[in-house]
Amino acid sequence: MPHCCIGVDVIVGFPGETEEDFMDTFNFLHHLDISYLHVFTYSERDNTLAAAMKPVVPVHIRNERNKILRNLSYQKMQFFTNQFIGRERMVLFESVNKNGIMEGYTDNYIKIAAPYKKEWENSIIQWTI
Repeated sequence: MPHCCIGVDVIVGFPGETEEDFMDTFNFLHHLDISYLHVFTYSERDNTLAAAMKPVVPVHIRNERNKILRNLSYQKMQFFTNQFIGRERMVLFESVNKNGIMEGYTDNYIKIAAPYKKEWENSIIQWTI
């Protein structure tokens, strides 16, 4: 599928995750040809095996690791989007009017914001990125 947007879900801060483990994950994801990350911070859930696992990664470290991977995700999405600047893609605009702006996604999942136009609600429009 040429031009497809590929996202990856990743959990940070799972019990036992060391700094070396996290850096291995970061480096692996950094070198993958993917478009974005959906980053989850591990949180304990009652009545699960993971809740009893040790060592526990402190919450502030989990949050910092989440932030690092979200920044990587932003960079990857910027790189992906920049490949399409000046090209035309089909965009499905949603019906939500946010302070005069409407948003939609291209056929390959690039988010587009445009001035709100009632006639574009829930319509597919050809758009130059």
